[in-house]
Amino acid sequence: MRASSTLEKGMGWLNYGVLIALSLSILLPIVNVLALSFNVGTDAAKGGITFWPRLFTLDNYKEVFSQSNIINGFMISFFRTLLGTLLSVLLTAMAAFALKSRTLPGHKWLTFLIFFTMLFSGGLIPYYIVLKELHLTNSIWVYVIPALYSVWNMMIMRAFFQQTPEGLEEAARIDGCGDFSIFFRIIMPVSKPVFAAIALFNAVGHWNDWFTGAFYVRDPDMKPLSTVLQEMLTKQQALTDTLLSAGNAMQMQMMDKIQVTGTSLKMATIIIVITPILIVYPLLQKYFAQGVMIGSLKE
Repeated sequence: MRASSTLEKGMGWLNYGVLIALSLSILLPIVNVLALSFNVGTDAAKGGITFWPRLFTLDNYKEVFSQSNIINGFMISFFRTLLGTLLSVLLTAMAAFALKSRTLPGHKWLTFLIFFTMLFSGGLIPYYIVLKELHLTNSIWVYVIPALYSVWNMMIMRAFFQQTPEGLEEAARIDGCGDFSIFFRIIMPVSKPVFAAIALFNAVGHWNDWFTGAFYVRDPDMKPLSTVLQEMLTKQQALTDTLLSAGNAMQMQMMDKIQVTGTSLKMATIIIVITPILIVYPLLQKYFAQGVMIGSLKE
């Protein structure tokens, strides 16, 4: 008994050690990025900065927020994240609820055809042509409408809905409820974990997406925050690289006056982009932890 108890304690301490090591491997790089974002760019290029800035400055963040289109990009990102997440979760959940019904004619074939679209893509150019023909390019709706449905999220929701007791639906139908009443009054309240998990996946995807704004939108006033920051970062990095590659005295003097480099600006950009997600995630953590366990147990 003592040997068994000692072994269990040893395994417990080992588990704690592994979890602490994994947590530090995630946390320490973020702290390092935070320190670099508050440090003078030219000084940070010398190296030696770990978890605290050596020469504290706010110039990196001032440079980011000095751009006139930052606030507009933030509003675009907020709009697409909020509306896109709400519509995508709702419509995907309704489709998943319909597919899990055994009374739906041809539900197996429909599920296969929908799943088949996840395995193959038409390609970037045909996709662009479709968006252009639908008059979605250079429009704010290009951020929302193409991302309304996700086959992967639909399959996750379908698996969760299949685990709900069929007696709930049967009792509701006996009481005279239709499909919409069952979905909104029964399925949604008991499916908070999967809704929270899918909502978080969608929100992170919308907030971090810079590709759509860079390739499908030409109007600078319609670009989301991630695209604006990515373009600004590219320009700053190009300027810094040009000055570093030059050798004349005047350009070297200009380099000495620059406090913001491409690397320091990148660190500030990372902090700005991930902060909203870090604020929202603790609010959904309880439901998210339950949602990611979908399908792991079979009774």
